[in-house]
Order: sequence, then C-alpha cells, then structure tokens
Amino acid sequence: MTQAPSSPVRRSVRVALGERSYDILIGPGLIAAAGAEIGSRMKGRRVAVITDEHVAPIYLEPFMRSLSASGIEAVSQVLPAGEKTKSFPHLMDVCDGVLGARIERNDAVVALGGGVIGDLTGFAAGIVRRGSRFIQVPTSLLAQVDSSVGGKTGINSRHGKNLIGVFHQPDLVLADTDVLDTLSPREFRAGYAEVAKYGLIDKPEFFAWLERSWRDIFAGGDARIEAIATSCQAKADVVAADERENGLRALLNLGHTFGHALEAATEYDSHRLVHGEGVSIGMVLAHQFSARMNLASPDDARRVEAHLGEVGLPISMAQIPGVLPPVETLMDAIAQDKKVKSGKLTFILTRGIGQSFVADDVPASEVLAFLKDKHPK
Repeated sequence: MTQAPSSPVRRSVRVALGERSYDILIGPGLIAAAGAEIGSRMKGRRVAVITDEHVAPIYLEPFMRSLSASGIEAVSQVLPAGEKTKSFPHLMDVCDGVLGARIERNDAVVALGGGVIGDLTGFAAGIVRRGSRFIQVPTSLLAQVDSSVGGKTGINSRHGKNLIGVFHQPDLVLADTDVLDTLSPREFRAGYAEVAKYGLIDKPEFFAWLERSWRDIFAGGDARIEAIATSCQAKADVVAADERENGLRALLNLGHTFGHALEAATEYDSHRLVHGEGVSIGMVLAHQFSARMNLASPDDARRVEAHLGEVGLPISMAQIPGVLPPVETLMDAIAQDKKVKSGKLTFILTRGIGQSFVADDVPASEVLAFLKDKHPK
C-alpha cells in the first residue's frame, strides 16, 4: 500500500453472514443520519438507546432528535462510564430498562458509546426476550474498528475480562467519523492499537502504510476513513469465515492474552490502563515472545515496538502506573483466558510482521520465565 486511496465521503462494509448479514457504514454525519438509516432497516418503530455519562452530554440529544425526525419513538438510559460498568448489576439495569420500555423483538436496542457500552448493551439485547434486534453506534475509534463488529458481547468477572456473554450480531453499525474529533489523544491512540493489529495479523502492507501515514490518520480526513474501513473489512472477512471463534477468528486476539491479563492486574482502572493500551503492550510482548521462541526475528519485534511507541502508546509493563502484582498473578489471569483450551495455554504468536498464527499448547514455563524477565521489579 503506497498511499491512502481516494475515499468517498462514506464507506460501506458488508458483514456476510447469510440471513444475519449487516452493513457497517463509515463516514461523517452518521449521527445526524441515524434515524433515516435505522428507520429504513427496522420493522418496529421503537428503540431503547443505551449510552454513558461521557457520551450523553455530547451526542444523545442529536441522536434522539434524528430518530424522532424519522418517526422512531425512543427512550434512553445513561450509565456510568468505564470498564467497571461491564458488570451484572448494570446488565440487570439495562435489561429492566429495555423491558420496562416495552421494547419488542422487532424494535431495537441501540448502543451509543464506546466498547464498554457496546459489549454490555449487546449482551442485554442478546438475552432480553431471548434475543432482540441490536444496533451499534460506536463513538470511539476502538469500538469502530473492533468491538462494534462481529457480535461478541459480554461483561467482566472477577476471574477475568469478557468471560460472561453471548455472540449476538448487530443489525447495523453506524461509525460516524466526526465523533472521533472529540476523543482525547489518549483515547484515540488506544483505538489505533486495534488498527495496527490488523496489519500485524496478516496485512504487512497495511502495517507499512500505517508506519508512513499514522499522522494523517490522527489528523482526520480520507486517511482516517481509509484506516477504519480497511480495519472493518479485515474483521468482517474473519467473522464471516469463523463467526464463533473456532479457528481463524482467534487471530483477532493478537496481543489480547497478555493485554487482558494486564487489565485484570490493574483491576480495570482506566487511570492506569485502558484496553487499547493493554493491547499495545500485549502485541509487543507477543512479538518479543515469538522472537524468544525463535519463531520470528527480533528485528520485527523492535519494529512493532518502535511504531507503537512513536504514536505514543505504552510498549512495556514498566510504563503502567503503580505497582503490578507478581508474575504468578498474571499467569492466573492468562490461565482464565477464553483462549485456553483443555487447560493448555493458547497464544497468538507470529513468524514476522503480518504472519500471526494460533499457537496451541504454549509451555506455561516459557511464558512464566518470559514474564519474569519483562516484569518491572
């Protein structure tokens, strides 16, 4: 990839799942156009909009106005912001709110927010009335390129992240790129980690383009839309081939096994570590561990570290504020990871940039020794 192709104002990516196929619309102005886009795809005319206290003051009123203009009756519910909202008490609050609003199966539950709101709301939509229609309106870069696509929903447990949930595909994803201008630099960088992930999985030319073009992506415009569309297409292709993560889809977890363990170790404290930052450190660790196991060149690990560091993402455990628990605690979190099968550790490792693969039965002793070397003493 030598340069960002000329992009239309709006891009559309299709997630091909037979009767459950849906569109991801990407571009500016989609909050204002939400009523028309949702109304053209719905049989029912009522929705429950779930958002959080950070998003609501900026986008809830214009979103509700757009729905009303298209004749859609809507109620809203505002939750606390942050990873700790992905919990049973808030799940029950959302379910009770949806039922109390008499939302029927042909109506829809809408997630207006980042990954936390999308995961929680999607889980509620998946279990209320044994499955309600669900629409994602992601307001963070991370949610637009990752968590809003593919139907993974859930909440956290004291045993680990996203361990309780269901697969429940949305009926539509509206990724308004205008909303990204209101993100803090830290939030945008955290989302960018997931963009870089797609290059590192199996698109080395995309990763090389990101190395050259990341400043344009951060600035906005065509390059940003192209990066989001490329990421969504990459995920859509994987989801269509392996919806329930029986094989190929596991590659999307590059960096996540280490990253989720670090999030658990920091007790999901967003002041210390947010998800994309954990993924950034996790991807560096995955490449370093692959080099340690003589699977990949140390030069590739250094290249990943250099790029993620250049954009301002953390690239080592030493950069996480506060004291981390012992390595043994991290290993406990890794052992609870959803990618563990029959008690055997499974990691997404790599043979080089864009050459990731699923490694089953990774020796726990090797992981333990590696983490001891990387752990800030």
